[in-house]
Amino acid sequence: MAKKERPRPEKLSVYLYIPNIVGYMRVLLNCVAFAVCFSNKTLFSVLYFFSFCCDAVDGWVARRFNQVSTFGAVLDMVTDRVSTACLLVILSQIYRPSLVFLSLLALDIASHWLQMYSTFLAGKSSHKDVKDSTSWLFRLYYGNRIFMCYCCVSCEVLYIILLLIAKNQSENLLNVVVTTLTQISPLSFLLAVDIVRLVDEADC
Repeated sequence: MAKKERPRPEKLSVYLYIPNIVGYMRVLLNCVAFAVCFSNKTLFSVLYFFSFCCDAVDGWVARRFNQVSTFGAVLDMVTDRVSTACLLVILSQIYRPSLVFLSLLALDIASHWLQMYSTFLAGKSSHKDVKDSTSWLFRLYYGNRIFMCYCCVSCEVLYIILLLIAKNQSENLLNVVVTTLTQISPLSFLLAVDIVRLVDEADC
């Protein structure tokens, strides 16, 4: 017997949808996180990463309660891009050459904008619909949940770690990365294994 779809509340404003409230919480967490990013790096990391994890929660809640909305999708995308952009700007002020992080910032914004615009031109409802894409990397990224999750989490964790291990401004990025990789490679492997295991359990 087919599972009945939960009816969407007719009188509830889209701004009060549960996933959108989660989105507001993410914005608030990021505001507090960046307010203390230089005075308390540990608190920043906890708040920032918790906000990042809530990104997966709002999508699940939206589908669970049939509260998917264009406003929610835009709120989610803007929050993601702004939070990552702010962190990259901070890292560009700590490490040299700063062009590395500014280039990553430009790439992040440009790639997401182009993907969203191409989705609009193709008349698709979601930028994750890449079944007819000629790019094998796009199909792998959006089609394989484990790979996508690992890429997103590892990228954000890398940025957070770079902020945490920075001792002074104008750090040489190459020296820091080489030194750190020799120390945390085993931990990185364990993190990858844990992420795969958690995603597998979530799919069950």
